Amino acid sequence: MSSLPLVAAARPPAPRFVAIDALKALAAQVILLHHALIYGPLAAALDGGMLIDALQDYGRYAVQIFLVLGGYLAAQGLERARSRRTPLLNQLLRRHLRLALPFMVAVALTLLLHALTAPWIPELLPQAIEAEQLLAHALLLHGVLDQEALTVGAWYVAIDFQLFALLALLSRQRLAGGWLLALTLASAYAFNRWSAGDNWAPYFFAAYGLGVWVQRLQALPRRWVGLGLLSLALIGALALDFRGRLALALLTAWALVAAQWRSQPLAWPDRLQAWIQRRGQASYALFLVHFPVLLAANALFVLGGGGTLLAFTLLLGAWCASQWAAAHFLRQVELPTLALDLRPLLARLGALTLLPMGVAVLLPGN
Repeated sequence: MSSLPLVAAARPPAPRFVAIDALKALAAQVILLHHALIYGPLAAALDGGMLIDALQDYGRYAVQIFLVLGGYLAAQGLERARSRRTPLLNQLLRRHLRLALPFMVAVALTLLLHALTAPWIPELLPQAIEAEQLLAHALLLHGVLDQEALTVGAWYVAIDFQLFALLALLSRQRLAGGWLLALTLASAYAFNRWSAGDNWAPYFFAAYGLGVWVQRLQALPRRWVGLGLLSLALIGALALDFRGRLALALLTAWALVAAQWRSQPLAWPDRLQAWIQRRGQASYALFLVHFPVLLAANALFVLGGGGTLLAFTLLLGAWCASQWAAAHFLRQVELPTLALDLRPLLARLGALTLLPMGVAVLLPGN
């Protein structure tokens, strides 16, 4: 996805991108299963077992993969923008709209499913929804304004925009490399250890910065020395305060290096390459639309009387339905927004901000 690891990108197929698509697809599927196993009565019925316990407890760590890939792709995209002398404001506006437009459609779908399933799963229903809450979501400020999220994963969409904006600003400064290195290390040693700061970009910049540095170093003659020193610094942060999420980010960075720094790209069978690219391209769509599908599955579970067999059947059905929904969302919502000009996008953003507001009227308590 352009510079967002979850967002589809308009790019030609390339062997070096297949590994990125594979990582995106894997992370998106893990997050889907993680959410399926922690929300609602269906999740409660599936409790138990080593794999299920691992997905419940650690599935959220898959976000670190997206953060590293996001930094890598953002640095790549900003490098191209600099060569074209694209104004910073245009870059930020385009990024915001490409995130916010599909996101607000997904919010509307989630609220619609909440309205339809409220009689059976009221515990998953959000509190009374206000206009300012919807506006905060459209502006991707819901986290910093302490607004209740209207769908799962909403925090990531907002953080991705913050990280991109911060990187874009730092990349234009003198001694940009020094600023980026300082922020990456400050995040690893300080900001990332302060849980109260998890609504702000510096908390996540250690993982994001790793991806940025994989991209920046790959063209340098002593890239392995630079990567080794950076890795040692991150290992020092882990020795000071071990965090599984940061360890996974470091492993992801090295996996990215193994795929992207090769003199010859990895050879993939054509069919497998095409399948992986489809899954990777739809990763943002899957991230956005799987929760409405899970709401429907939970309501059907309650209507069906519960039970372990029904829970596993509906889990499989929800997984399949999420893949189908993501493919359609990608074609009907996400890809069209990538082809639009900025001014029509602004008008559409206003319309899509009102769409969830109309759906919210259907919810109990509104």
